[in-house]
Amino acid sequence: MKIEFAPADVPLTRRLQTAAVLQWVFSFLALAQCCIVLFFVLLFTRFWLVSVLYAVWWFVDWDTPSHGGRRINFLCNLSIWRYMRDYFPVQLVKTADLDPQKNYVFGFHPHGILVAGAFINFCTQTTGFRKLYPGLSTYLLMLPLWFRAPFFRDYIMFAGLIPSDKESASYLLRKPGGGNVVVIAVGGAPEALDARPGAYTLLLANKKGFERLQRIMGISLPLFHARGVFQYSFGLMPFRKPIHTVVGKPIMVEKNEKPSDEELNELHERYMDELSKLFEEHKSKYGVPEDRHLSFV
Repeated sequence: MKIEFAPADVPLTRRLQTAAVLQWVFSFLALAQCCIVLFFVLLFTRFWLVSVLYAVWWFVDWDTPSHGGRRINFLCNLSIWRYMRDYFPVQLVKTADLDPQKNYVFGFHPHGILVAGAFINFCTQTTGFRKLYPGLSTYLLMLPLWFRAPFFRDYIMFAGLIPSDKESASYLLRKPGGGNVVVIAVGGAPEALDARPGAYTLLLANKKGFERLQRIMGISLPLFHARGVFQYSFGLMPFRKPIHTVVGKPIMVEKNEKPSDEELNELHERYMDELSKLFEEHKSKYGVPEDRHLSFV
């Protein structure tokens, strides 16, 4: 296999972009495990009190993830996220106004390998969500398992991540006055396993209850072909491919504690229809061939 190395005269800006994405890949794949190891290692050193005090804090703070988390806007505006945005680059596209007096559920498609698009658009302020949709705050759902990792749970809460369970989503969606957006990468890990270039397949045809997703999303480490830090032939770094996230118009839903199967099926079909329309309306702008369409499985 021939290895294509990066040229030595790569501009500093591009090197910083690569470094920003490298830390994201590390955070996604290994930071939680490192935090768990650190927590237990500290117990057997002279810094054991750090872990003990954190354990006490963890007990007191146990319900915070399911009650909106603990976003720190300063951290969401760090330069590192702008470099990560520009690496791909990532763009957020608005197609309709959203009433800030209401709460919303965003279905994000596709899940992808590292969920980079969802994170940049909805956990940082680098693509201008708050300017495009004033009065709205976004919360990206993540597997509850990761909120059981010491130290790491605080890191992801700082970015506005909350557990992907009914309690966490309902807490925000039921708050009076509106202004909350719960973002769900609907396809989950199974969809990530089927991610491949040129495919427009969404794992959605049989999913009619977004709040039940944590039962089947699980954890996956799909096999994927990517690039390295100093060469372009293999590695864990994503390729520099543009990510365009188009936000469609809202689908109004009346509150119904016990919807019938017919009502669920109707809403599910409407959601897929609107998603397909959004794709068809915008695909030509981003290089998708006219004969390619969304496929639901």
